[in-house]
Amino acid sequence: MDLNTLTAISPVDGRYRNQLKELAPYFSEFALIHYRVRIEIEYFISLCQLPLPQLKDIPHTYFSELRSIYLNFSQQDALYIKELEKTTNHDVKAVEYFIKEKFNALELAGYKEFIHFGLTSQDINNTAIPLSLKEAAQEIIIPGYEALLQRIKALANNWATIPMLARTHGQPASPTRLGKELQVFAERLEAQLVLLNQVPYSAKFGGATGNFNAHAVAYPSTDWNAFGKNFVEEILGLKRSVYTTQIEHYDNLAAFFDGLKRLNTILIDFARDVWQYISMGYFKQKIKAGEIGSSAMPHKVNPIDFENAEGNLGYANALFEFFAAKLPISRLQRDLTDSTVLRNVGVPLAHTLVALKSLQKGINKLELNQQALEQDLEDNWAVVAEGIQTVLRREGYPQPYEALKELTRTNKKITAASIANFIDTLNVNDAIKAELKTITPATYTGISF
Repeated sequence: MDLNTLTAISPVDGRYRNQLKELAPYFSEFALIHYRVRIEIEYFISLCQLPLPQLKDIPHTYFSELRSIYLNFSQQDALYIKELEKTTNHDVKAVEYFIKEKFNALELAGYKEFIHFGLTSQDINNTAIPLSLKEAAQEIIIPGYEALLQRIKALANNWATIPMLARTHGQPASPTRLGKELQVFAERLEAQLVLLNQVPYSAKFGGATGNFNAHAVAYPSTDWNAFGKNFVEEILGLKRSVYTTQIEHYDNLAAFFDGLKRLNTILIDFARDVWQYISMGYFKQKIKAGEIGSSAMPHKVNPIDFENAEGNLGYANALFEFFAAKLPISRLQRDLTDSTVLRNVGVPLAHTLVALKSLQKGINKLELNQQALEQDLEDNWAVVAEGIQTVLRREGYPQPYEALKELTRTNKKITAASIANFIDTLNVNDAIKAELKTITPATYTGISF
């Protein structure tokens, strides 16, 4: 059976493929090969610029031609490297041989042994992967979060003055404003994005076991530590981890995944709250012609976008948690368990992106049913008891809490009339009674931020 969106095992490459095409240049097998080629080429150019004695005579005019190897990298190039890998049984070595063939075509055959000079495969992988992650995060993932954040902020502003019954422990509580409740999520997301953007994209670059052994024995007078720092930080734009084994220790990568997990957890909370508001009738959903909510119940318009988002965010978080727990652990100077895990970095990011798009889609369907919010407030006059007893405390009224408790915990429904009647029985002056009667479920919403 040929591979296509219908036969793909993972929904990332099947059902969701059209939503995730933009991630393919960063996390596919093609992408990994492409980034490896890019790292190898830039490393060779850096050796020329150092320069190593044997490379000092290469004209700098060649650099643009060398860079064109990765700038014009094609699927055919990637497939050819996969063919070479069948012989080498080593993916990074296949990349090296591919570039050597390109050097032959450029009449640089005499310099091709300086491709991958002194390196181990993890010098390439542990720079290629964080570079692909950084570029995907900065160009797609973080903008996705930020776009959703701005959409939530816009709704919070639009509905800033809409009074709404709050619920604590699932029970009616002191009223709030719909806009402020949305602003809670905006503030949480904003704070976590600030933290996420502070996490460095770390890379390992130091030879077989992190000490530049081969480099130092070949060119003992060269400051390879300074070279490595310049290459990783100035050329690639990453943060070099100085003391490493054969692999990056992944602590900052774990912090990055933990940051994404916190963002996703906030969005799960958001999706569940909006889902609940829809079920309570606070929001209606715009109907699109031809869409079906239920195969059996024609009346239903299900909040599927928020449910889809919750499921995808939960799945992504399970992987982020595993990655953060597993990757920083390696036996002695390295084992291979990180390799297969790193190949899946794009999977939770893909599910996160599906969720971000689903939330945007769901939000765009929402229509405020203000009448439902107003009716819910009118049905719950007991929630003004807190305000009334607080004013009575201010006036030194004896046991105001107990007085309101006795009123509100009867089996009788608390209404505007029963509250007004209660106020009339209080031994306070008419001005205080008038003040107390201004407290209603719709007006008792606290301060405006």
